[in-house]
Amino acid sequence: MKTKFFIASAVALVTIACQKEQPTQFEVASPEGVNKISFSLENGAPSYSVTHGEKTVLNPSKLGFVFKNADSLNTNFEIAGIKERTFDDTWEQVWGEKKEIRNNYNELVVELQEKDEAKRKLNIEFRAFDDGVAFRYVFPEQGIKDSIFIMDELTTFNLKDDGKAWWIPAYGEQRYEYLFNNDPVSTLDTVHTPLTIESKSGLSLSFHEANLVDFASTTLAHTEGTTLKTDLVPWADGVKVRTTESFKTPWRTIQIGEKPTDLITSYLILNLNEPNKIEDTSWIKPFKYLGIWWAMHIGKYTFWEGEKQGATTKHAKEYIDFAEKVDIDHLLIEGWNKGWTPDWYKNAMHQFSFTKEADNFDLEEVTDYAKRHNVRIIGYHETGSNIDNYLKQIDSAFALYNKVGIHDVKIGHVGSLLKMKEWHHGQFGVNYFRYVLKKAAEYHLTVLFHEPIKDTGERRTYPNMMAREGARGQEYNAWSDGNPPNYTTILPFTRFLSGPMDFTAGILDVEVKQGYPGRRVHSTAAKQLALLVTVFSPIQMLADLPENYEGQPAFEFLHDVPTNWEDTKVLNGEVGEYITTVRKDVASDDWYLGSMTNEKARDFEISLSFLEEGATYEAKIYADAEGTDETHNPSSVAISTKEVKASDSLNLHLGASGGVAIRFKKID
Repeated sequence: MKTKFFIASAVALVTIACQKEQPTQFEVASPEGVNKISFSLENGAPSYSVTHGEKTVLNPSKLGFVFKNADSLNTNFEIAGIKERTFDDTWEQVWGEKKEIRNNYNELVVELQEKDEAKRKLNIEFRAFDDGVAFRYVFPEQGIKDSIFIMDELTTFNLKDDGKAWWIPAYGEQRYEYLFNNDPVSTLDTVHTPLTIESKSGLSLSFHEANLVDFASTTLAHTEGTTLKTDLVPWADGVKVRTTESFKTPWRTIQIGEKPTDLITSYLILNLNEPNKIEDTSWIKPFKYLGIWWAMHIGKYTFWEGEKQGATTKHAKEYIDFAEKVDIDHLLIEGWNKGWTPDWYKNAMHQFSFTKEADNFDLEEVTDYAKRHNVRIIGYHETGSNIDNYLKQIDSAFALYNKVGIHDVKIGHVGSLLKMKEWHHGQFGVNYFRYVLKKAAEYHLTVLFHEPIKDTGERRTYPNMMAREGARGQEYNAWSDGNPPNYTTILPFTRFLSGPMDFTAGILDVEVKQGYPGRRVHSTAAKQLALLVTVFSPIQMLADLPENYEGQPAFEFLHDVPTNWEDTKVLNGEVGEYITTVRKDVASDDWYLGSMTNEKARDFEISLSFLEEGATYEAKIYADAEGTDETHNPSSVAISTKEVKASDSLNLHLGASGGVAIRFKKID
């Protein structure tokens, strides 16, 4: 990490307990004054409100907790002290969508103490950023030796205005893997975060949390009117959080934008996480990869041993040969280990071995062959949510990967409950996923979680956390009705606000000619190229079959597009409609553009003012061919080149569910 500048004011502590008339209202504004949090203590009950300029975002909203035996910590308070601080720092990501990130906020800490005999203390830390606000609770050590059981968090978000919410349900068999609904806030049930709201005030809002450690994940429950309440995900016995002596909650976050695209380039979530704890990060590198994966989902191969077994030594060597040929240096092999059966996913306590090979597969032979051909194998562990079985083997499994030269591991958790008992996103799951991530760091392994806990910015603290799933991915197009055309124009404004996703884009045979009858990808091939820019991940899977890439000119873009960026700008976009994103390569002067639309064809005039002024670039354009859309010749990509400058603009045509991808290569 490289600190560019730092300014921190002296902490001002106001002691007010001895005053006859205590002030009961305080506020903190963001550095530019655009966002403001106001705190109030009325009749011993704390509340807060939020404004953006002249617009009220939240009316007074409740704060506090309920512990076991109906013991409430939300009234009968007095203010014991106030602390204020200004912070301004620029830090550098190990990898990311933007290399340097400014962390600039004003902070207000309200120290509360109960008036009764117990005199318990509760601090509330508020931070105001120009792109949003955040707050968290700190229950300090105060001589309490008994266990603390949190039964409810009383935090509410009392929205001033109704609005259009993009949401998925908080509970169900599919965890986070649902299509997004679009309904008024006033009609919601209990929903996952990030929750994106297009407010009737004209503002765009995203409610989420940051730095989720040893606590239950937050969901949001609609209570009445336009009020949402924090609803912590419980343990199986109904307790929300178990702790001792003291606790800190995650940050409750509200990102605020004048338009939806502003939310995408907000780095508030990352800024609220702890700095990098891995001193030597030289082993953590972004990459693109192929995989013995899509063939299994479309039915060409199986995950399990047998006549159509995908993970064989023979198939692995064929994929390695192709990876070397097209200069893609990573390969994922799923199903290499013992335990796969045709109905493995129906039993959440399925027993996998993470050190024994499947029939017809030799791990050392494959990894040695890969090394000779300059390809690195990505390991795969499917736990089936049988966490006890996995944790018993985790050290031996990671040690095996070290032995054979595997440096990256994908870890799956198929099953609606961990151990058929606990939610993935309860305190048990939060602690499990953090434990595995830290354990992987000990073995210098980067991690890709599937069926994960949601991202809350931990990649800043542990940058070996490369990406995760946490939404419906490409595979739903292989064996279900699939993801509709607007789905990928919703994701950047919702799921991706939490962090990188392993979406597995890059399908060129969008009609899936070798797959199940009636199943296909609901986009054009050019839109699949654009996804490598519009959806961010430091590891991007080129998911299609090798034979569908062989000899395809459009594969050049998939090969060229980086996965690590110096800067990101969103040129246009509306949730569920369209988006155009440009990113600058961290290792060159090149820029890349991705533009995509929903089921409507669109035409855009794009200013190229993001390019370096005075420089000339070769724009290589990959677009929907004339007459191409989702249902008409969708695999056809028109490729053209032209010289452009920052003073120019480009006219882009996108067919229905189509897209455009462009590489801007600096030539002088």
